Amino acid sequence: MAGSSHGHTPAAWTGVIIAFIGFCVSGAFIVMAQPVGFWAGMVVVALGGVVGWIMRSMGLGMPKENAAPVRPTAAATREPVAAES
Repeated sequence: MAGSSHGHTPAAWTGVIIAFIGFCVSGAFIVMAQPVGFWAGMVVVALGGVVGWIMRSMGLGMPKENAAPVRPTAAATREPVAAES
């Protein structure tokens, strides 16, 4: 998993932060028994997904063709490296 960069993009961070704020708003309004505020928070959650998708479309996300496995270099493995002559 260390070789992948799943979620380490500006699009992912922005979408998750906006969605988290929406969940916090919804949770606060559910405790206060205010259904309109709850649904407003859920709209913010959906907005986070839309913003993340738009940012990925603009090139700030991870491209899909990068799904190939990452091969470790000799420096990243514990195997001894043969000396070159």
